[in-house]
Amino acid sequence: MKKIKLILASFILIAFIACEEEDRSTQFIDDAAAPSEVALQFSITQDNSGLVTITPTAVGATKFDISFGDGTSNTAELTPGQSIDNVYAEGSYTVTVTATGVNGLTTQADQQLMVSFRAPENLAVSAEIDPSNPFQVNVSASADFAASFLVYFNTSNPEEEPTSLAVDGTVSNVYDLVGNYTIRVVALSGGTETTEEEVTITISTPTELPIDFEVFDTTTLGDFGGAVAEVIDNPVMEGNPSAKVVRTIKDGPQIWAGNVITLSSPLDLTSQSIITLDVWSPRPGGTFLLKLENLTDGNTFVEKEVTLTGNSSWEQVSVDFSDVDLTPEYQKIVWFFDFGTVGDGSADWTFYLDNFAQTSPNTGTFNDGLLTNGDFENGSDSWIVGVDDNNPAPVVTVDGNTYYSVDVTSAGNAFDVNMSQKLEIIEGETYTLSFDAWSDVNRSIIAGIGLSGGNFANTSEAVNINTFVTNYTLTLTAAGFGAPDARVLFDVGAETGMVNIDNVSLNIITNNLLVNGDFENGSDPWIVGVDDNSPAPVVTMNGNTYYSVDVTAAGNSFDVNLSQKLEITAGETYTLTFDAWSDVNRSIIAGIGLSGGDFANNSESVDITTIVSNYTLTLTANGFGAPDARVLFDLGAETGMVNIDNVVLSIN
Repeated sequence: MKKIKLILASFILIAFIACEEEDRSTQFIDDAAAPSEVALQFSITQDNSGLVTITPTAVGATKFDISFGDGTSNTAELTPGQSIDNVYAEGSYTVTVTATGVNGLTTQADQQLMVSFRAPENLAVSAEIDPSNPFQVNVSASADFAASFLVYFNTSNPEEEPTSLAVDGTVSNVYDLVGNYTIRVVALSGGTETTEEEVTITISTPTELPIDFEVFDTTTLGDFGGAVAEVIDNPVMEGNPSAKVVRTIKDGPQIWAGNVITLSSPLDLTSQSIITLDVWSPRPGGTFLLKLENLTDGNTFVEKEVTLTGNSSWEQVSVDFSDVDLTPEYQKIVWFFDFGTVGDGSADWTFYLDNFAQTSPNTGTFNDGLLTNGDFENGSDSWIVGVDDNNPAPVVTVDGNTYYSVDVTSAGNAFDVNMSQKLEIIEGETYTLSFDAWSDVNRSIIAGIGLSGGNFANTSEAVNINTFVTNYTLTLTAAGFGAPDARVLFDVGAETGMVNIDNVSLNIITNNLLVNGDFENGSDPWIVGVDDNSPAPVVTMNGNTYYSVDVTAAGNSFDVNLSQKLEITAGETYTLTFDAWSDVNRSIIAGIGLSGGDFANNSESVDITTIVSNYTLTLTANGFGAPDARVLFDLGAETGMVNIDNVVLSIN
């Protein structure tokens, strides 16, 4: 946990504690960074008066001090959301804003202001597709004599309110559907005349699927409703399943198009009767049909329909075949999309599939470890809001599955919207917290363990969730706290959007075979390679110590290494968990192996990102073992910073 100690006036602390509903300590104030993304928005009155409205913005600011830069000593103090007017003569000015955070830290920024009564000239507009989102367009503009701009992202919408764009700034819009959109940018000066320019941007389907796939066939389907469908990039099912179907629809009634994947062996639905996959649809609604078919008899089949959320985003589809007759063998997976109906003219639709998988249904035997009702199948039982035993957490039941669900409509403090379960947490022990989570947007939540009273000490982490049901596992140590009525906590109020949580389990790690896995005792006994006299590099940032190395030149993966020697027993299976992050997206190798001889090992490549994430590997010591074997991390194959913390090795 990062801890930055700052001195605050006592009346601020008292006021804060009084309003936090006894649900958190003031530690997050201590941890708060200086305001960021500090900027000024200028709105100049177009009447040759030189009247400019100045609005400051920032992340994490509680007040702003404005220096107008007009040669006077005039200044203004504003709170977030306030604006100030100032009259300027024609000319160029540097306006300065100082943003102050809740803990007194400040950030200063200068911004240029051009006040002219001439119409802007040489207007240039840039509209680019965001590399991380094919439906987001980023717009910037420049013009001589311009003080600001107005951006209309869709000129075909007469009711659209323009978005203000600052000089040297960028504004963005996320479109719902594919298509061509005309963007109009209006350059404003202090005069009555404006200058405009329009650009057209094309929003199309993703150029590739999220995961690489192997192409083995290109198939053109037959005539369905007066049109044809071409399926491309159809993968080998037992490899990395992905597919894309493109259809040009002409006149006709309801039209379906899809394809079939033949498996190398029949599906085993006895225990894993749920088939999941990711689907991308360019429009909201519509029907997806998944069909299981016998290899030789097309009349022997079962099929299920799913209504898609769509709207040009990936979603996970789960289809339950637990109620079907398992006497026949099903060796084909057939899928169809409902392309709707089209009148005169034609329309192009592109749909994607990815990540076929089989899972087991909820049998009621979910292992929630130390928790009670971790799968919520008994409703809210044992789950509460905050620390109020009489305030049950909200749950919903959808398609027979019950889970926690809350829609955060207004962003505030993270702990303003909370779910908790009280249980004993033992000071100094390390726990694994596992849960499924998903949302209707990409957003973050906070999950962890902590006290339910007093100073509300806790160990927690921010977790980025998305629109897919995803499992997350955190390794958490109760450092400096513990109580019989402590709790597992989820704080979800800092951002808007739906939060759904299911299948929560908490387990204590009682058999960590490693020493100093959290690096709080420095390097000991972590080493570089197998040299007992070469301690591993560690750093301490904001009170937290962890392994850290900057790989500046790529070479052999073992050229940069972190190891700890310990006994590994041949034939045993181990679980290795750790936190890792970088300043870039890159991969590392983690595993167990020998520290000499042929250096036999069992290791895996792990992709890490700029976000602190927990990783879990299951590793068997096949054909090797020794009293001085080791846990190993090989990091030298790619450039970029590698940070590792909270390493746990346990025997299964």
